[in-house]
Amino acid sequence: MAWRPSSLISIPKLTGSSSSSIFVSSFNKSKLKKSDRRWNTIVTIVLVEAKCLPSAPDDGVSHSVYCKFQLGNETFKSKSVPSSQRPEWKERFQLHLYNDSILDVSLWDKGKMKNFMGSCILDLSSFEKERTHEIWQQLDDGYGEIHISITMCAIRFPDISSSPSIDCEEKHGVLKLPSDWNVVGMLHVNLIGAKGLTSRPNAYCTLEIDNERVETHRAGASTEPKWKKCYVFKVYDVTSTLDLKVYDSSLSNAILNESIGKVSIPLLRITNNVTRWYALKDRNKRNSAKGNCPRVQLQMYMAWNPVKATARLFQSKEVKYIKKPPKFDVALIYSNMKFVSDLLSLAAELNEYYKRLFEWEDKEFSFFVLLGWLIFCFYLRLWSVPLLLLIPFFGHWILRKRDLDVTFFTFFEYNDFIIFQEDKTFTGKLQDLQKMTFTIKNGIEFIVSHIERLYNLITFKVPFLSYVSMILLIVASVGLYLIPFNYLLMTLGIYKFTRKYLNPGRILNNDLLDFLSRVPDNEILKDWKELGVPEPNQDAQVHSSRITRSISTSI
Repeated sequence: MAWRPSSLISIPKLTGSSSSSIFVSSFNKSKLKKSDRRWNTIVTIVLVEAKCLPSAPDDGVSHSVYCKFQLGNETFKSKSVPSSQRPEWKERFQLHLYNDSILDVSLWDKGKMKNFMGSCILDLSSFEKERTHEIWQQLDDGYGEIHISITMCAIRFPDISSSPSIDCEEKHGVLKLPSDWNVVGMLHVNLIGAKGLTSRPNAYCTLEIDNERVETHRAGASTEPKWKKCYVFKVYDVTSTLDLKVYDSSLSNAILNESIGKVSIPLLRITNNVTRWYALKDRNKRNSAKGNCPRVQLQMYMAWNPVKATARLFQSKEVKYIKKPPKFDVALIYSNMKFVSDLLSLAAELNEYYKRLFEWEDKEFSFFVLLGWLIFCFYLRLWSVPLLLLIPFFGHWILRKRDLDVTFFTFFEYNDFIIFQEDKTFTGKLQDLQKMTFTIKNGIEFIVSHIERLYNLITFKVPFLSYVSMILLIVASVGLYLIPFNYLLMTLGIYKFTRKYLNPGRILNNDLLDFLSRVPDNEILKDWKELGVPEPNQDAQVHSSRITRSISTSI
Protein backbone atom coordinates (compact mmCIF):
# COMPACT_ATOMS: atom_id res chain seq x y z
CA MET A 1 0.00 0.00 0.00
CA ALA A 2 1.17 3.52 -0.77
CA TRP A 3 1.66 6.10 1.94
CA ARG A 4 -0.27 9.36 1.79
CA PRO A 5 1.83 12.49 2.45
CA SER A 6 0.55 14.97 4.99
CA SER A 7 0.08 17.66 2.37
CA LEU A 8 -2.82 15.76 0.82
CA ILE A 9 -4.97 16.24 3.93
CA SER A 10 -5.35 19.92 3.22
CA ILE A 11 -7.05 19.21 -0.12
CA PRO A 12 -10.84 19.43 0.44
CA LYS A 13 -13.12 16.72 -0.88
CA LEU A 14 -15.49 18.55 -3.21
CA THR A 15 -18.79 16.77 -3.70
CA GLY A 16 -20.67 19.10 -5.96
CA SER A 17 -20.31 22.18 -3.68
CA SER A 18 -18.35 25.30 -4.58
CA SER A 19 -15.43 26.75 -2.69
CA SER A 20 -17.56 29.71 -1.56
CA SER A 21 -20.06 27.42 0.15
CA ILE A 22 -17.24 25.68 1.95
CA PHE A 23 -15.93 29.04 3.15
CA VAL A 24 -19.39 30.09 4.39
CA SER A 25 -19.97 26.81 6.23
CA SER A 26 -16.57 26.98 7.91
CA PHE A 27 -17.24 30.60 8.88
CA ASN A 28 -20.62 29.71 10.41
CA LYS A 29 -19.02 26.77 12.24
CA SER A 30 -16.32 28.93 13.80
CA LYS A 31 -18.93 31.56 14.72
CA LEU A 32 -21.02 28.88 16.42
CA LYS A 33 -18.02 27.67 18.43
CA LYS A 34 -17.31 31.18 19.64
CA SER A 35 -20.94 31.82 20.61
CA ASP A 36 -21.43 28.63 22.67
CA ARG A 37 -18.97 28.01 25.47
CA ARG A 38 -21.22 25.86 27.66
CA TRP A 39 -20.77 22.13 27.93
CA ASN A 40 -22.40 19.53 30.15
CA THR A 41 -20.99 16.24 28.88
CA ILE A 42 -17.59 14.63 29.18
CA VAL A 43 -16.58 12.26 26.40
CA THR A 44 -14.20 9.58 27.63
CA ILE A 45 -12.27 7.90 24.84
CA VAL A 46 -10.09 4.84 25.33
CA LEU A 47 -7.76 4.26 22.42
CA VAL A 48 -7.20 0.50 22.45
CA GLU A 49 -5.54 -0.70 19.26
CA ALA A 50 -5.57 -0.78 15.47
CA LYS A 51 -5.23 -3.62 13.02
CA CYS A 52 -4.52 -4.32 9.34
CA LEU A 53 -2.30 -1.25 9.04
CA PRO A 54 0.25 -1.03 6.21
CA SER A 55 3.83 -1.90 7.00
CA ALA A 56 6.22 0.96 7.66
CA PRO A 57 8.57 1.86 4.79
CA ASP A 58 12.04 0.37 4.95
CA ASP A 59 14.05 3.59 4.95
CA GLY A 60 16.49 2.75 7.71
CA VAL A 61 14.65 4.86 10.32
CA SER A 62 12.54 3.59 13.20
CA HIS A 63 8.86 4.43 12.79
CA SER A 64 6.17 5.02 15.39
CA VAL A 65 2.41 5.42 15.16
CA TYR A 66 0.21 7.88 17.05
CA CYS A 67 -3.41 8.98 16.92
CA LYS A 68 -5.09 12.39 17.01
CA PHE A 69 -8.60 13.18 18.27
CA GLN A 70 -10.43 16.40 17.55
CA LEU A 71 -13.81 17.33 19.01
CA GLY A 72 -14.75 20.93 18.43
CA ASN A 73 -11.82 23.12 19.45
CA GLU A 74 -10.19 20.40 21.58
CA THR A 75 -7.41 18.25 20.17
CA PHE A 76 -5.60 15.39 21.87
CA LYS A 77 -2.60 13.41 20.69
CA SER A 78 -1.86 9.89 21.90
CA LYS A 79 1.50 8.50 22.81
CA SER A 80 3.68 7.09 20.05
CA VAL A 81 4.09 3.32 19.88
CA PRO A 82 6.40 1.29 17.64
CA SER A 83 5.02 0.90 14.17
CA SER A 84 3.41 -2.45 13.40
CA GLN A 85 0.37 -3.84 11.66
CA ARG A 86 -1.42 -4.13 15.01
CA PRO A 87 -0.22 -1.41 17.41
CA GLU A 88 -1.66 -1.08 20.92
CA TRP A 89 -2.03 2.12 22.95
CA LYS A 90 -4.54 1.47 25.78
CA GLU A 91 -4.71 5.15 26.64
CA ARG A 92 -7.60 7.22 28.00
CA PHE A 93 -8.62 10.76 27.01
CA GLN A 94 -11.38 13.07 28.19
CA LEU A 95 -12.92 15.70 25.94
CA HIS A 96 -15.82 18.13 26.45
CA LEU A 97 -18.89 17.96 24.27
CA TYR A 98 -20.24 21.30 22.97
CA ASN A 99 -22.78 21.67 20.18
CA ASP A 100 -20.31 20.16 17.72
CA SER A 101 -20.66 16.39 18.15
CA ILE A 102 -18.36 15.35 15.29
CA LEU A 103 -15.30 13.42 16.46
CA ASP A 104 -12.42 13.35 14.00
CA VAL A 105 -9.91 10.52 14.46
CA SER A 106 -6.70 10.42 12.42
CA LEU A 107 -3.77 8.05 12.43
CA TRP A 108 -0.19 9.17 11.74
CA ASP A 109 3.18 7.58 11.14
CA LYS A 110 6.29 9.30 12.47
CA GLY A 111 9.64 8.63 10.81
CA LYS A 112 11.82 10.97 8.78
CA MET A 113 8.65 12.86 8.06
CA LYS A 114 5.08 12.78 9.29
CA ASN A 115 2.85 10.58 7.10
CA PHE A 116 -0.91 10.33 7.14
CA MET A 117 -2.24 6.77 7.45
CA GLY A 118 -6.01 7.24 7.55
CA SER A 119 -8.87 8.85 9.39
CA CYS A 120 -12.50 8.37 10.33
CA ILE A 121 -15.36 10.56 11.52
CA LEU A 122 -17.85 9.61 14.23
CA ASP A 123 -21.10 11.43 14.99
CA LEU A 124 -21.39 11.26 18.78
CA SER A 125 -25.03 12.33 18.71
CA SER A 126 -25.92 8.86 17.43
CA PHE A 127 -24.54 7.15 20.58
CA GLU A 128 -26.52 6.71 23.78
CA LYS A 129 -25.22 8.59 26.78
CA GLU A 130 -24.28 6.96 30.09
CA ARG A 131 -23.23 3.82 28.22
CA THR A 132 -19.88 2.50 27.01
CA HIS A 133 -19.68 1.74 23.29
CA GLU A 134 -16.99 -0.54 21.86
CA ILE A 135 -16.29 0.57 18.29
CA TRP A 136 -14.22 -0.96 15.50
CA GLN A 137 -14.15 1.77 12.85
CA GLN A 138 -12.83 1.33 9.33
CA LEU A 139 -10.34 4.00 8.31
CA ASP A 140 -10.90 5.75 5.01
CA ASP A 141 -9.25 4.43 1.83
CA GLY A 142 -8.98 0.98 3.40
CA TYR A 143 -5.95 1.65 5.59
CA GLY A 144 -7.18 -0.67 8.37
CA GLU A 145 -9.40 -0.47 11.44
CA ILE A 146 -9.12 1.28 14.76
CA HIS A 147 -10.60 0.11 18.06
CA ILE A 148 -11.84 2.77 20.45
CA SER A 149 -14.18 2.80 23.44
CA ILE A 150 -16.45 5.84 23.87
CA THR A 151 -18.50 6.85 26.92
CA MET A 152 -20.47 10.08 27.20
CA CYS A 153 -21.56 11.16 30.67
CA ALA A 154 -23.53 14.29 31.61
CA ILE A 155 -21.69 15.70 34.62
CA ARG A 156 -22.98 19.29 34.62
CA PHE A 157 -26.54 20.62 34.82
CA PRO A 158 -28.08 17.15 35.36
CA ASP A 159 -31.80 16.71 35.24
CA ILE A 160 -32.32 14.42 38.22
CA SER A 161 -36.08 14.45 37.90
CA SER A 162 -35.76 12.92 34.44
CA SER A 163 -33.94 9.86 35.80
CA PRO A 164 -36.58 7.89 37.67
CA SER A 165 -36.04 4.36 38.86
CA ILE A 166 -36.62 1.99 35.95
CA ASP A 167 -38.35 -1.34 36.22
CA CYS A 168 -35.30 -3.26 35.10
CA GLU A 169 -36.96 -6.66 35.35
CA GLU A 170 -39.48 -5.54 32.74
CA LYS A 171 -36.94 -3.75 30.55
CA HIS A 172 -34.05 -6.24 30.75
CA GLY A 173 -35.55 -9.59 31.63
CA VAL A 174 -33.84 -12.85 30.77
CA LEU A 175 -36.00 -13.29 27.69
CA LYS A 176 -35.15 -9.75 26.51
CA LEU A 177 -31.38 -10.06 26.72
CA PRO A 178 -29.30 -9.36 23.59
CA SER A 179 -28.87 -12.29 21.21
CA ASP A 180 -25.08 -11.80 21.29
CA TRP A 181 -23.58 -14.80 23.06
CA ASN A 182 -20.78 -12.63 24.43
CA VAL A 183 -23.34 -10.66 26.48
CA VAL A 184 -24.50 -12.93 29.30
CA GLY A 185 -26.67 -10.41 31.10
CA MET A 186 -27.63 -6.83 31.91
CA LEU A 187 -27.01 -5.00 35.17
CA HIS A 188 -29.18 -2.09 36.28
CA VAL A 189 -27.65 0.16 38.96
CA ASN A 190 -29.63 2.89 40.73
CA LEU A 191 -27.10 5.10 42.51
CA ILE A 192 -29.04 6.99 45.18
CA GLY A 193 -26.52 8.78 47.38
CA ALA A 194 -23.87 8.62 50.06
CA LYS A 195 -23.44 9.50 53.75
CA GLY A 196 -20.66 10.05 56.23
CA LEU A 197 -18.15 11.72 53.89
CA THR A 198 -15.54 14.08 55.31
CA SER A 199 -14.97 17.83 54.68
CA ARG A 200 -18.11 18.35 52.55
CA PRO A 201 -16.65 17.29 49.19
CA ASN A 202 -18.12 18.17 45.81
CA ALA A 203 -18.43 14.45 45.24
CA TYR A 204 -18.92 12.39 42.14
CA CYS A 205 -18.74 8.65 41.47
CA THR A 206 -17.29 6.36 38.86
CA LEU A 207 -18.86 2.94 38.26
CA GLU A 208 -16.85 0.35 36.36
CA ILE A 209 -17.35 -3.24 35.22
CA ASP A 210 -14.36 -4.56 33.31
CA ASN A 211 -14.02 -2.05 30.44
CA GLU A 212 -17.38 -0.30 30.91
CA ARG A 213 -17.01 2.90 32.89
CA VAL A 214 -19.44 5.75 33.63
CA GLU A 215 -19.12 8.90 35.69
CA THR A 216 -21.81 10.78 37.63
CA HIS A 217 -22.42 14.51 37.91
CA ARG A 218 -21.03 16.64 40.72
CA ALA A 219 -23.52 16.55 43.57
CA GLY A 220 -22.40 19.78 45.26
CA ALA A 221 -20.55 20.35 48.52
CA SER A 222 -22.19 18.07 51.07
CA THR A 223 -21.40 15.24 53.44
CA GLU A 224 -24.53 13.49 52.16
CA PRO A 225 -24.50 13.89 48.36
CA LYS A 226 -27.45 12.74 46.28
CA TRP A 227 -27.10 11.50 42.72
CA LYS A 228 -30.28 9.54 41.97
CA LYS A 229 -28.92 8.27 38.67
CA CYS A 230 -29.65 5.02 36.86
CA TYR A 231 -27.09 3.17 34.77
CA VAL A 232 -27.28 0.01 32.67
CA PHE A 233 -24.23 -2.18 32.03
CA LYS A 234 -23.74 -5.10 29.70
CA VAL A 235 -22.40 -8.10 31.61
CA TYR A 236 -19.85 -10.19 29.74
CA ASP A 237 -18.73 -12.27 32.73
CA VAL A 238 -20.83 -12.97 35.83
CA THR A 239 -17.67 -13.39 37.90
CA SER A 240 -16.76 -9.73 37.36
CA THR A 241 -17.15 -7.02 39.98
CA LEU A 242 -18.78 -3.62 40.06
CA ASP A 243 -16.09 -1.16 41.18
CA LEU A 244 -17.49 2.05 42.63
CA LYS A 245 -15.24 4.95 43.61
CA VAL A 246 -16.16 8.29 45.16
CA TYR A 247 -14.02 11.31 44.25
CA ASP A 248 -13.81 14.93 45.29
CA SER A 249 -13.83 17.29 42.31
CA SER A 250 -11.61 19.86 44.05
CA LEU A 251 -8.40 20.91 42.31
CA SER A 252 -6.08 19.19 44.79
CA ASN A 253 -7.87 15.84 44.51
CA ALA A 254 -8.04 16.19 40.74
CA ILE A 255 -4.24 16.47 40.62
CA LEU A 256 -3.64 13.57 43.01
CA ASN A 257 -6.44 11.47 41.44
CA GLU A 258 -7.09 9.79 44.78
CA SER A 259 -10.54 8.54 45.70
CA ILE A 260 -12.10 9.31 49.07
CA GLY A 261 -13.71 5.87 49.20
CA LYS A 262 -14.24 2.78 47.09
CA VAL A 263 -16.05 -0.54 47.16
CA SER A 264 -15.98 -3.65 44.97
CA ILE A 265 -19.22 -5.63 44.65
CA PRO A 266 -19.13 -9.11 43.03
CA LEU A 267 -21.98 -9.43 40.55
CA LEU A 268 -22.94 -12.86 41.86
CA ARG A 269 -23.53 -11.40 45.33
CA ILE A 270 -26.10 -8.86 44.17
CA THR A 271 -29.58 -9.21 45.60
CA ASN A 272 -32.10 -7.95 43.07
CA ASN A 273 -34.37 -5.00 43.85
CA VAL A 274 -32.97 -4.50 47.36
CA THR A 275 -31.89 -1.02 48.44
CA ARG A 276 -28.94 -1.25 50.79
CA TRP A 277 -25.88 0.59 52.05
CA TYR A 278 -22.34 -0.42 51.11
CA ALA A 279 -19.46 0.71 53.33
CA LEU A 280 -16.72 2.62 51.54
CA LYS A 281 -13.16 1.35 51.98
CA ASP A 282 -9.77 3.02 51.87
CA ARG A 283 -7.20 2.82 49.11
CA ASN A 284 -6.14 -0.73 49.97
CA LYS A 285 -9.74 -1.98 50.35
CA ARG A 286 -8.95 -3.43 53.77
CA ASN A 287 -10.26 -0.82 56.20
CA SER A 288 -13.01 1.75 56.28
CA ALA A 289 -12.44 5.06 54.51
CA LYS A 290 -12.08 8.31 56.43
CA GLY A 291 -15.29 9.78 57.71
CA ASN A 292 -18.28 8.98 59.88
CA CYS A 293 -18.85 5.43 58.64
CA PRO A 294 -18.81 6.51 54.96
CA ARG A 295 -21.24 4.51 52.85
CA VAL A 296 -23.07 4.60 49.55
CA GLN A 297 -26.66 3.56 48.84
CA LEU A 298 -27.45 1.40 45.80
CA GLN A 299 -30.33 -0.51 44.35
CA MET A 300 -29.40 -3.09 41.72
CA TYR A 301 -30.95 -5.71 39.51
CA MET A 302 -29.10 -8.17 37.29
CA ALA A 303 -30.78 -10.33 34.67
CA TRP A 304 -28.50 -12.99 33.21
CA ASN A 305 -28.60 -16.20 31.25
CA PRO A 306 -27.04 -19.14 33.19
CA VAL A 307 -26.33 -21.08 29.98
CA LYS A 308 -24.43 -18.19 28.40
CA ALA A 309 -22.65 -17.47 31.66
CA THR A 310 -21.50 -21.09 31.99
CA ALA A 311 -20.19 -21.17 28.42
CA ARG A 312 -18.36 -17.90 29.04
CA LEU A 313 -16.51 -19.36 32.05
CA PHE A 314 -14.37 -21.52 29.76
CA GLN A 315 -13.30 -18.65 27.51
CA SER A 316 -10.50 -16.15 28.02
CA LYS A 317 -11.23 -13.53 30.67
CA GLU A 318 -11.61 -9.96 29.48
CA VAL A 319 -8.53 -7.87 30.20
CA LYS A 320 -8.92 -4.28 31.32
CA TYR A 321 -7.61 -1.72 28.89
CA ILE A 322 -6.45 0.73 31.54
CA LYS A 323 -4.57 -0.70 34.51
CA LYS A 324 -2.44 0.96 37.12
CA PRO A 325 1.27 0.18 36.86
CA PRO A 326 2.46 -2.24 39.54
CA LYS A 327 4.11 -0.69 42.57
CA PHE A 328 6.87 -2.05 44.77
CA ASP A 329 5.09 -3.01 47.99
CA VAL A 330 7.37 -4.21 50.79
CA ALA A 331 4.47 -5.41 52.94
CA LEU A 332 3.03 -7.44 50.08
CA ILE A 333 6.42 -9.00 49.34
CA TYR A 334 6.81 -9.90 53.02
CA SER A 335 3.36 -11.52 53.20
CA ASN A 336 3.88 -13.43 49.95
CA MET A 337 7.27 -14.70 51.08
CA LYS A 338 5.77 -15.81 54.40
CA PHE A 339 2.97 -17.59 52.57
CA VAL A 340 5.39 -19.45 50.28
CA SER A 341 7.65 -20.27 53.21
CA ASP A 342 4.75 -21.67 55.24
CA LEU A 343 3.53 -23.63 52.23
CA LEU A 344 6.95 -25.24 51.73
CA SER A 345 7.18 -26.02 55.44
CA LEU A 346 3.73 -27.59 55.36
CA ALA A 347 4.72 -29.74 52.36
CA ALA A 348 7.79 -30.96 54.24
CA GLU A 349 5.71 -31.78 57.32
CA LEU A 350 3.12 -33.65 55.25
CA ASN A 351 5.90 -35.66 53.62
CA GLU A 352 7.25 -36.67 57.03
CA TYR A 353 3.76 -37.52 58.28
CA TYR A 354 3.15 -39.60 55.13
CA LYS A 355 6.33 -41.60 55.73
CA ARG A 356 5.51 -42.17 59.41
CA LEU A 357 1.97 -43.28 58.57
CA PHE A 358 3.34 -46.69 57.49
CA GLU A 359 5.30 -47.18 60.72
CA TRP A 360 2.24 -48.19 62.80
CA GLU A 361 2.99 -45.69 65.56
CA ASP A 362 -0.79 -45.39 65.98
CA LYS A 363 -1.84 -48.98 65.28
CA GLU A 364 -5.59 -48.39 65.23
CA PHE A 365 -5.31 -45.44 62.88
CA SER A 366 -2.91 -47.26 60.53
CA PHE A 367 -5.15 -50.34 60.52
CA PHE A 368 -8.25 -48.37 59.54
CA VAL A 369 -6.27 -46.45 56.89
CA LEU A 370 -5.07 -49.74 55.38
CA LEU A 371 -8.57 -51.21 55.51
CA GLY A 372 -10.06 -48.10 53.93
CA TRP A 373 -7.41 -48.11 51.22
CA LEU A 374 -8.11 -51.74 50.32
CA ILE A 375 -11.89 -51.17 50.14
CA PHE A 376 -11.39 -47.97 48.13
CA CYS A 377 -9.09 -49.66 45.61
CA PHE A 378 -11.32 -52.70 45.26
CA TYR A 379 -14.40 -50.66 44.30
CA LEU A 380 -12.56 -47.91 42.39
CA ARG A 381 -13.80 -47.35 38.83
CA LEU A 382 -12.84 -44.68 36.33
CA TRP A 383 -16.34 -43.18 36.22
CA SER A 384 -16.26 -42.67 40.00
CA VAL A 385 -13.24 -40.32 39.92
CA PRO A 386 -15.34 -37.18 39.18
CA LEU A 387 -17.66 -38.18 42.02
CA LEU A 388 -14.71 -38.40 44.39
CA LEU A 389 -13.78 -34.83 43.48
CA LEU A 390 -17.22 -33.78 44.69
CA ILE A 391 -16.44 -34.86 48.26
CA PRO A 392 -14.75 -31.56 49.32
CA PHE A 393 -17.67 -29.58 47.87
CA PHE A 394 -20.28 -31.63 49.70
CA GLY A 395 -18.25 -31.56 52.91
CA HIS A 396 -17.99 -27.78 52.88
CA TRP A 397 -21.66 -27.46 51.87
CA ILE A 398 -22.76 -29.60 54.84
CA LEU A 399 -20.63 -27.52 57.21
CA ARG A 400 -22.23 -24.34 55.89
CA LYS A 401 -25.71 -25.78 56.39
CA ARG A 402 -24.84 -26.61 59.99
CA ASP A 403 -23.29 -23.17 60.62
CA LEU A 404 -19.88 -24.74 61.20
CA ASP A 405 -18.10 -22.78 58.51
CA VAL A 406 -16.62 -20.42 61.10
CA THR A 407 -14.68 -23.21 62.75
CA PHE A 408 -13.50 -24.72 59.48
CA PHE A 409 -10.15 -23.14 58.56
CA THR A 410 -8.12 -24.17 55.56
CA PHE A 411 -4.42 -23.62 55.55
CA PHE A 412 -4.76 -20.55 53.32
CA GLU A 413 -7.40 -18.89 55.49
CA TYR A 414 -5.36 -19.62 58.60
CA ASN A 415 -2.24 -18.19 57.01
CA ASP A 416 -4.04 -14.97 56.04
CA PHE A 417 -5.43 -14.74 59.57
CA ILE A 418 -1.97 -15.08 61.13
CA ILE A 419 -0.47 -12.47 58.80
CA PHE A 420 -3.29 -10.06 59.59
CA GLN A 421 -2.88 -10.52 63.35
CA GLU A 422 0.91 -10.19 63.39
CA ASP A 423 2.31 -6.97 64.79
CA LYS A 424 6.06 -7.40 64.86
CA THR A 425 8.79 -4.83 65.05
CA PHE A 426 11.00 -4.03 62.10
CA THR A 427 13.85 -6.08 63.60
CA GLY A 428 11.60 -9.09 64.11
CA LYS A 429 10.30 -8.87 60.57
CA LEU A 430 13.86 -8.58 59.27
CA GLN A 431 14.87 -11.75 61.13
CA ASP A 432 11.81 -13.58 59.85
CA LEU A 433 12.62 -12.36 56.35
CA GLN A 434 16.08 -13.91 56.53
CA LYS A 435 14.64 -17.22 57.73
CA MET A 436 11.92 -17.19 55.09
CA THR A 437 14.47 -16.40 52.39
CA PHE A 438 16.49 -19.50 53.24
CA THR A 439 13.35 -21.65 53.38
CA ILE A 440 12.17 -20.43 49.98
CA LYS A 441 15.69 -20.79 48.53
CA ASN A 442 15.95 -24.38 49.72
CA GLY A 443 12.47 -25.21 48.44
CA ILE A 444 13.17 -23.72 45.01
CA GLU A 445 16.54 -25.48 44.82
CA PHE A 446 14.82 -28.77 45.71
CA ILE A 447 12.23 -28.38 42.96
CA VAL A 448 14.72 -27.21 40.31
CA SER A 449 17.17 -29.95 41.25
CA HIS A 450 14.61 -32.71 40.78
CA ILE A 451 13.44 -31.25 37.47
CA GLU A 452 17.05 -31.28 36.27
CA ARG A 453 17.50 -34.83 37.55
CA LEU A 454 14.42 -35.98 35.65
CA TYR A 455 15.71 -34.33 32.47
CA ASN A 456 19.15 -35.89 32.91
CA LEU A 457 17.51 -39.27 33.46
CA ILE A 458 15.70 -38.99 30.12
CA THR A 459 18.80 -37.76 28.27
CA PHE A 460 21.01 -40.70 29.42
CA LYS A 461 23.45 -38.65 31.48
CA VAL A 462 23.84 -41.85 33.55
CA PRO A 463 22.97 -44.65 31.08
CA PHE A 464 22.59 -47.35 33.74
CA LEU A 465 19.86 -45.41 35.57
CA SER A 466 18.12 -44.60 32.29
CA TYR A 467 18.07 -48.28 31.28
CA VAL A 468 16.72 -49.24 34.71
CA SER A 469 13.91 -46.69 34.30
CA MET A 470 13.04 -48.03 30.86
CA ILE A 471 12.91 -51.62 32.12
CA LEU A 472 10.73 -50.64 35.08
CA LEU A 473 8.32 -48.73 32.84
CA ILE A 474 8.02 -51.72 30.49
CA VAL A 475 7.38 -54.05 33.43
CA ALA A 476 4.78 -51.63 34.82
CA SER A 477 3.04 -51.48 31.44
CA VAL A 478 2.89 -55.29 31.20
CA GLY A 479 1.65 -55.50 34.79
CA LEU A 480 -1.12 -52.97 34.13
CA TYR A 481 -2.11 -54.91 31.04
CA LEU A 482 -2.28 -58.29 32.79
CA ILE A 483 -3.37 -57.32 36.31
CA PRO A 484 -6.37 -55.07 37.08
CA PHE A 485 -5.44 -51.61 38.27
CA ASN A 486 -7.43 -52.02 41.48
CA TYR A 487 -5.42 -55.06 42.55
CA LEU A 488 -2.14 -53.28 41.86
CA LEU A 489 -3.17 -50.40 44.11
CA MET A 490 -4.19 -52.86 46.84
CA THR A 491 -0.83 -54.63 46.53
CA LEU A 492 0.98 -51.29 46.77
CA GLY A 493 -0.92 -50.41 49.95
CA ILE A 494 -0.19 -53.80 51.56
CA TYR A 495 3.51 -53.43 50.66
CA LYS A 496 3.70 -49.93 52.16
CA PHE A 497 2.05 -50.95 55.42
CA THR A 498 3.97 -54.22 55.89
CA ARG A 499 7.47 -52.92 55.22
CA LYS A 500 8.03 -52.24 58.91
CA TYR A 501 7.58 -55.92 59.74
CA LEU A 502 9.54 -57.13 56.72
CA ASN A 503 12.47 -54.81 57.52
CA PRO A 504 12.18 -53.42 61.06
CA GLY A 505 15.52 -51.58 60.96
CA ARG A 506 14.91 -49.67 57.76
CA ILE A 507 15.18 -45.88 57.48
CA LEU A 508 12.13 -43.82 56.58
CA ASN A 509 12.27 -42.94 52.92
CA ASN A 510 10.36 -42.10 49.76
CA ASP A 511 11.15 -44.65 47.04
CA LEU A 512 10.70 -42.39 44.04
CA LEU A 513 12.65 -39.45 45.48
CA ASP A 514 15.41 -41.80 46.61
CA PHE A 515 15.74 -43.15 43.07
CA LEU A 516 15.86 -39.64 41.61
CA SER A 517 18.50 -38.65 44.16
CA ARG A 518 20.86 -41.08 42.39
CA VAL A 519 20.56 -39.06 39.19
CA PRO A 520 22.90 -36.04 39.12
CA ASP A 521 21.55 -32.56 38.58
CA ASN A 522 23.34 -29.92 36.52
CA GLU A 523 25.52 -28.73 39.39
CA ILE A 524 26.73 -32.27 40.07
CA LEU A 525 27.40 -32.79 36.36
CA LYS A 526 29.57 -29.67 36.39
CA ASP A 527 31.47 -31.14 39.34
CA TRP A 528 31.93 -34.37 37.39
CA LYS A 529 33.19 -32.68 34.25
CA GLU A 530 36.73 -33.79 33.52
CA LEU A 531 39.46 -31.38 32.58
CA GLY A 532 41.86 -32.18 29.76
CA VAL A 533 45.22 -33.62 30.82
CA PRO A 534 48.08 -32.58 28.48
CA GLU A 535 50.09 -35.65 27.39
CA PRO A 536 53.91 -35.35 27.58
CA ASN A 537 55.80 -34.91 24.27
CA GLN A 538 57.35 -38.17 23.08
CA ASP A 539 60.27 -36.37 21.34
CA ALA A 540 61.10 -34.60 24.57
CA GLN A 541 61.09 -37.93 26.36
CA VAL A 542 63.48 -39.49 23.77
CA HIS A 543 65.79 -36.48 23.94
CA SER A 544 65.89 -36.57 27.75
CA SER A 545 66.71 -40.31 27.66
CA ARG A 546 69.63 -39.70 25.23
CA ILE A 547 71.04 -36.97 27.49
CA THR A 548 70.82 -39.34 30.43
CA ARG A 549 72.70 -42.06 28.49
CA SER A 550 75.45 -39.65 27.37
CA ILE A 551 75.99 -38.47 30.92
CA SER A 552 76.22 -42.05 32.16
CA THR A 553 78.81 -43.03 29.50
CA SER A 554 80.92 -39.99 30.17
CA ILE A 555 81.01 -40.90 33.80
